[in-house]
Amino acid sequence: MKLASVLTPLSDENLTLAAQTGVETITIRYQGPQKSDWEPTLERIRSYGLQPAAVEDAIAMENIICGRDARDTEIAGIISLLQIMADLEIPVLCYNFMAGTDWVRTRVDVPERGGAAVTQFNLAEIDQAMSLDDASRSLEHEVLSADALWENLTYFLEQIIPHAERLGIDLAMHPDDPPLESFLGRSRIMNSVAGFQRLVGLVDSPRNGICFCQGSFVEMGAAIPETIYVLGDHIRYVHFRDVRGTHDNFTETFHDNGPTDMAAAMRAYKEIGFSGSIRPDHVPQLCGEDDGEPGYTQLGRLHAYGYMRGLMDAV
Repeated sequence: MKLASVLTPLSDENLTLAAQTGVETITIRYQGPQKSDWEPTLERIRSYGLQPAAVEDAIAMENIICGRDARDTEIAGIISLLQIMADLEIPVLCYNFMAGTDWVRTRVDVPERGGAAVTQFNLAEIDQAMSLDDASRSLEHEVLSADALWENLTYFLEQIIPHAERLGIDLAMHPDDPPLESFLGRSRIMNSVAGFQRLVGLVDSPRNGICFCQGSFVEMGAAIPETIYVLGDHIRYVHFRDVRGTHDNFTETFHDNGPTDMAAAMRAYKEIGFSGSIRPDHVPQLCGEDDGEPGYTQLGRLHAYGYMRGLMDAV
């Protein structure tokens, strides 16, 4: 396993801290449609002795997910992205199939241990919801059935997987967050272990993989680490986090302060032979980080690095 991280911002200070604390690979957000858009970022990351882990976030897929006429244009863009990733040796594309939103929370200031601020989702407070990929975007209702989503996902994978196989890039599907049956009229399909088992059967390929986001699977009610063993052959990338609660009302925790046996989870990754990147996700905001991006500040991430390194060494 390789200890990975997303860094927000991707600053010299944060890159230095990552290198000093044992991080090996860095997750990259979408940089642009041209290889030249990506090269400076890759050169900068590698100048610190770090390597790319994956690409995730801000990937244009809404037309693909919804099955609109413009989906083939977006698919062409993703094929182009896969070529860039192959050229620059970025091994994993992490994506999701949530229509209309990315991950959603209703609060970003719930006190955790010592007063650290964490995010929360409560379906009963949905009028307060914000889409954290774009806080300024309103959340609008739109009807979209599960059958249509499965059809659209199959179409996407049938178009993309041959290119992923040719270029040696793993696709890693992120779970729905929150993993509801539907949200604002739109069905969700990556909201259960059975859904992920169906996903990997749509196109039989080792490149058709899973991002195992532990917090999302806990939200589903799935047992961790048992689910790691069930899906292990298909896990290509890991988000290491924990939550308390259920799919319609949950709160983030420190990595060492939630209900999941995190040592057993790390042991499961070792036993299934997982050798990819594993990164802490959705960290608490600590003292002095009031202006940071909720879930993505740096001090809580430093705490997570040490905790995860200890677990990795222990197993």
